[in-house]
Order: sequence, then C-alpha cells, then structure tokens
Amino acid sequence: MNLVALPAFADNYIWMLHDGREALVVDPGDAAPVLDALSRLGLALTGILVTHHHGDHVGGLAELQAVLRGPVHGPAREAMPVPVVPHQAGEHVRWQGIDFAVLDVPGHTAGHIAYYAEAAPGGPLLFCGDTLFSGGCGRLFEGTPAQMHASLAALAALPSATRVCCAHEYTLSNLRFAHAAEPGNTAVTQHLAHCEALRAQGQATLPSTIGLERLINPFMRCTEPALVETAAAHGANGTGPIEVFAALREWKNNYR
Repeated sequence: MNLVALPAFADNYIWMLHDGREALVVDPGDAAPVLDALSRLGLALTGILVTHHHGDHVGGLAELQAVLRGPVHGPAREAMPVPVVPHQAGEHVRWQGIDFAVLDVPGHTAGHIAYYAEAAPGGPLLFCGDTLFSGGCGRLFEGTPAQMHASLAALAALPSATRVCCAHEYTLSNLRFAHAAEPGNTAVTQHLAHCEALRAQGQATLPSTIGLERLINPFMRCTEPALVETAAAHGANGTGPIEVFAALREWKNNYR
C-alpha cells in the first residue's frame, strides 16, 4: 500500500492511499491533482474520506463524482456539497481491508472528524484534516478551546508510531512559533532544522508521528512549566491546560 501526498493550492495536501490498482483520497479540495494522479498511475478511485466542510477540503468532490467508483464518507454533523455516508465517533470505514475508526475531533469546525487505522499497512495511520498540524493545530473557527484541547488530547493518546497526515504544509511556521513559545525545547530546534532542509529540497515535512508531536507541538504540551509560563506572559486566565491552550492559540493567531 502506497501513501502519497498530492500538493494542492498553495499549501494543501490531498492524501492518497493506493495499491497500484485502486485509490482512496482524503479531503480533495481540488479535483485536478487527484485526476492527474489517477491517470498517471493508472488507478481507479474507489473511495473518498472527508474530515470537515471547508472548501479547500471538499471543493473537488463534485467533479470527482464522474470517476468515483465507491462512496464518499464524511462528517455526520456538517453539510457536504455532495451526498456522503455520514459518520461520527465509534463508527468505522473499511477500504481495501483497512479499518478506519472514526474519531470526533471538534474545534476547528463543530463537526470535524478524523480517521484512524491502527492496523494499516506500514503502521498506524491518522488522517486528521485541520485539527492537528505538525507543530500546531487548526484555528478555532467554530469550536472552543476546551473542545480543541480535548480533541488534541485524544489524538495524543494514540500510539507513538502513528503517522500523522495533516492537510497543510504549515510545519515551518508552526515550529518557529513553537520555538518562540518554548525556546528551551531542543527537539523543536532540531526538527526545525531538519524540516528547513526538507523544504529547501522541495520535499514534504509530512507525515509526522504522534510521538514526535508530543515532543514538539506546544498545543499538545500545555502542562509543561515553560509553556505555562509563556501563556501567562500572553494573558492566560489561569494555569490549567485549557487556559494555557487558549492563550497560546490566541497568540498564534497573530504570530508572524
């Protein structure tokens, strides 16, 4: 089974799984990269997973209907531009023998879901949309800090080897913020240098892993003393993890 990140727009990734014959894609905001890959690799599109309703994740669905030979799976609590099989936490999606557990991860949007395959070929696999980024997390467009903190805590509890397939190449800017928030974190410094080298060569910084994110992602480290102190300096209303998360997220919204 092959895992491929198809670049789209300025910084999106449409993730594709394929076995040389059939393909599954995740959050196809643009049909063109998918159609190109299907043609180039001689694949049949037999499934689509959608994590949330934003246009850069669903914009290609209508055009892909013409070539799709299978279902579109999406969040039960969000409006979709095409008919989907609706899912919420506790349900499962199967494709080519791979079982994906559906996780509710609200925060970025109210009904955001993620797909987790514990026994995927190559190791555990997570398609998390815009909930978790490498070194960061999504903006809170519809959810609350408490919701997003809980969603990230649920993802942080997944096995360390879980591959994290985020939907955007935001890693460098996220790691620069992580360094500002926790300057003594050597894991952040080292990974930033590694990712800068990758981007200089035109390579993706993803997938990440849950184990790595626990070390470098400030939004998964809200009980660390250094981050509690940083959050206090940026107006946190308390020292609990939700208050720390909220202050860090607000700072990140305007960080340049």
